[in-house]
Amino acid sequence: MNRLDRSFYLMPTLDVAKNLLGKVIVVNGKRAVITETEAYIGPIDKACHAYGYKRTKRTDTMFMSGGHLYIYMIYGMHYCMNIVTEKEGEPCAVLIRGIEEASGPGRVCKALGITKEHDRADLISENIFIEESIDVKEENISIGKRVNIDYAEEAKDFLWRFSIK
Repeated sequence: MNRLDRSFYLMPTLDVAKNLLGKVIVVNGKRAVITETEAYIGPIDKACHAYGYKRTKRTDTMFMSGGHLYIYMIYGMHYCMNIVTEKEGEPCAVLIRGIEEASGPGRVCKALGITKEHDRADLISENIFIEESIDVKEENISIGKRVNIDYAEEAKDFLWRFSIK
């Protein structure tokens, strides 16, 4: 199968979030079909760690060019895997919420063996990458509000969660 190249990850974040559905992520030989994503657009999104271009040690990865992994821990016990999108300097990313084998970002990371050591990993590499697979048609995509971001004011109502029906 063809691997995604850098240009895919440099597209607008919402396009990347939708177009990742049905693609296959490969981590050290483990393969999984992506089934659910959420978009985070730092400049305008109060749910994003880098809202308003807030740059910290934690969020620095989000400012890299598209195609790198942004990994962080939630609840002191679960990792979340995000794919940085758009050009360098624009803090945008797509959270991988589900794969065929696991639902929920913590379970996704556990199933794929993703840890903090994968932060900043380049998806244009030999050990971790995403491949073309099936194209999911628009009518087979569910669109809804993102999960667990009630603090994010108007951003909690953005319809930036995408999943395969």
